[in-house]
Amino acid sequence: MTTAAAPASAPARPSSRPAGVLTALVLVVLSYGLPQTMVVPAMSVLQHDLGTSQAGASWAVLSATLLASAVCTPLAGRLADRYCTRRVLLVCLGLYLAGNLAAVVAPNVGVLIACRAVQGVSLALLPLSFTIVRRTLPASRVPFGLALTAGLVGGTAGAGLLVGGVIVDQGSWRWLFVIGALLVLAALIATVVFVPPLPGSRAGRLDLPGAATLAGGLVAVLLGITEGPVWGWLSPAVLGLFAGGLVLLAVFVLIERRAPHPVIDIGLLVHRPLLIAHLGAFALGANQFVFYALLPKIAQLPGDIGFGTTVTGAALMLLPGTFLIVPASWAVPRLERHVGHRAPLWIGLTLAACGGVLLATMHDTLWQVMACYLVCGAGYGLAMAALPTMVNAGSTPEQSGSANGVNTVARTVGGATGSQIGAAILAGTVLPGTTGPTSTGFTAAFLAAAAFTGLGALILPLLARTKP
Repeated sequence: MTTAAAPASAPARPSSRPAGVLTALVLVVLSYGLPQTMVVPAMSVLQHDLGTSQAGASWAVLSATLLASAVCTPLAGRLADRYCTRRVLLVCLGLYLAGNLAAVVAPNVGVLIACRAVQGVSLALLPLSFTIVRRTLPASRVPFGLALTAGLVGGTAGAGLLVGGVIVDQGSWRWLFVIGALLVLAALIATVVFVPPLPGSRAGRLDLPGAATLAGGLVAVLLGITEGPVWGWLSPAVLGLFAGGLVLLAVFVLIERRAPHPVIDIGLLVHRPLLIAHLGAFALGANQFVFYALLPKIAQLPGDIGFGTTVTGAALMLLPGTFLIVPASWAVPRLERHVGHRAPLWIGLTLAACGGVLLATMHDTLWQVMACYLVCGAGYGLAMAALPTMVNAGSTPEQSGSANGVNTVARTVGGATGSQIGAAILAGTVLPGTTGPTSTGFTAAFLAAAAFTGLGALILPLLARTKP
């Protein structure tokens, strides 16, 4: 099966200022990557300062942004393919900036949740950046550009935890959004100065029924995943959300097969090279977010189970592995030249699985966790840099925004799934009469993280060899 032919758009020429374009896109990715995790250490502080529940703080930190991003990202990709990628990027940056500025002065948790929902548009910055790399850099520089921008996504996660931890420990949580706004403003200015216009196909009307059913299906499924641990995985509400979400997504597929100008070409979902990339992104996201959620927790628990560190200390524990992501991503272009563009994803998933197994068997001391997480970091760098290359190889330039958007959402859904499964495993191993998790629970959760990428590493090569 091949992807459907896309309407021809005006060809994009390599920019006369590729260094400027790459600088702008690095700022764009940083404006997403750092604030993504900077706010995580503030959850308990938000709960106290805004007088809300743990659920309310969780919505302000994670859930609102997650749900909004799942809706915005594929739509932004489609709009970029249809109109102008630069213009859509500027609109997303403008909304993101507004969300940060409003969050600085949010008077209560309800307003903050609304601001965080607006900030959900930030996830669309990633596929838009990958598209701009492909369409503006000289062909010889595209692999490096994709490796750099994709590697920064993971590389800034640990740095964001560290920055957020320091700010929360030393000052007000509102400074998190001040810093976020400054990063977005810098990215916005650099985009205006350096990124050239990139015209799209401008074919047909936007498929509003398809957009509505896609949004409804994704929100229902992700809301079920998010609230499953609280409401109960077998509760009528959660089962109803999963059932309703799957029905809406099935309706979405039917609509898109008949739509003259679909929101997402179904070929971008089932075309074999793209399907491999999307499944790989899901497995990678699930593995990553188990560790993003649980390693800071084990670091801060008392010494009989954890290491008794502060939030800042927990971030420092992750920092070596996180910083390894970026240089590991730089190895991808060379690997692709020698062993093909799929091999780095397979190697990355395998390393992430090995790191998970090592963490499951060795997490009694701080140095063990740091050493084992280095293996995960190397795997993340390879896999994350390989994904946009695989997506671009499997789609036309006119479909690049939509295809990268789908891939980004696949990793996000994987992340939501992995983090909640890890939390559920941990909650299920609490000893009667206690409130804290056990070492056995962490072992089981780390093995689950390894299983996601391990299965991906086993299945994806088989899928690649199977005839369509």
